[in-house]
Amino acid sequence: MDLLGPAGKSVVIQLANRVKFVLRPITTMATYEQVKDVPNHPEVYLIDVRRKEELEQTGCIPASINIPLDELDKALNLDAAAFKNKYARSKPEKDSKIIFSCRSGNRVLEAEKIAKGLGFCNVVIYKGSWNEWAQKEGL
Repeated sequence: MDLLGPAGKSVVIQLANRVKFVLRPITTMATYEQVKDVPNHPEVYLIDVRRKEELEQTGCIPASINIPLDELDKALNLDAAAFKNKYARSKPEKDSKIIFSCRSGNRVLEAEKIAKGLGFCNVVIYKGSWNEWAQKEGL
């Protein structure tokens, strides 16, 4: 028994074809080369979500801002003046490109979720994070 009939099937196929173009990858990843080029792109935010103690032990990727993961929600909700005062950089706009890094690429997924939940729409993760950076930089 065909409940949809020819017209119904046509509508389902049209909707299915539209959905293919609406869906996009859940996670977009930055490469080592893109992260290395961040100092040449002041409009890009590279946010390291490791704890301050971790940064003291290893160092940080040039041009990165340290906002520990447990402070990220609060930081991205600060008004522009408070953000600039605390992080010495203007607050990202909702459509600013933000790349998240951590130590091994696990916390970046939670950071991405937090930022997207707050309406930031141009969020990218650096899955290799500090471990890949240090290895490729010979640190």
